[in-house]
Amino acid sequence: MIMDSHSLTNNFLIAMPTMQDPNFDRTVTFICQHNEEGALGIVINRVVNLTVGEILDQMRIAYGEYRDAESQVHYGGPVQSERGFILHQNLGTWDSTLPVTGEIGLTTSRDILEALAINNGPDRYLLALGYAGWGSGQLENEIKQNAWLNGPADSEIIFETPIEQRWSAAASRLGVDLNTLSPEAGHA
Repeated sequence: MIMDSHSLTNNFLIAMPTMQDPNFDRTVTFICQHNEEGALGIVINRVVNLTVGEILDQMRIAYGEYRDAESQVHYGGPVQSERGFILHQNLGTWDSTLPVTGEIGLTTSRDILEALAINNGPDRYLLALGYAGWGSGQLENEIKQNAWLNGPADSEIIFETPIEQRWSAAASRLGVDLNTLSPEAGHA
C-alpha cells in the first residue's frame, strides 16, 4: 500500500537517457494520480500533428476568435490515445476533473473545451491525447530499475517552458544534467 508520503502525485517522471521504451524516450511525465492501484500521468513534452483548433473542429465546437486554436496537441501517453485530456491550472469546476493539487487538475469533459473555445477556460492548460498508466507496483519497479528520475513538479515547466526544453529543465530543477549520467544503475 502506498502511503501519501510515498505518493508520486504532483511529481515529474523524467525518462533516463537509457530509456528503451520509444513511448517514453526523453519524456517528462506529470503524475496526476498515484496510489496502491497504480499511477496515471500525462507526458508534457511531446506533441502530435494536430492543433487544438482541429480537435475542436472534429468535436463540432465553434471557436471563432479562440486565441489558442493553433496550439499543438500533446501526446499524453500510449493509453487511450484517441481520448482527450486537459491538464490545466486553475482548477475550476468542470464536469469531470481529477484534482491533482489545489491549483492543477486533469479534465476529460466537453465543457472545458467549450469554455476554452470562447476564451473562458483555465488560465493555463495543455490538451493531450492519451495518457501514461502503470499498474500496481509497476512504476515503483521501473524507478528501482533506473528507468526514471522523479521529483516535485513545477507548473512553470508544465505550462510555460518551451516543449523542447522541458526534459532538461525538469532534470535541472533536481540538480541533474542528463548528459552526464551513466547508463548503469547504481544500487547500494
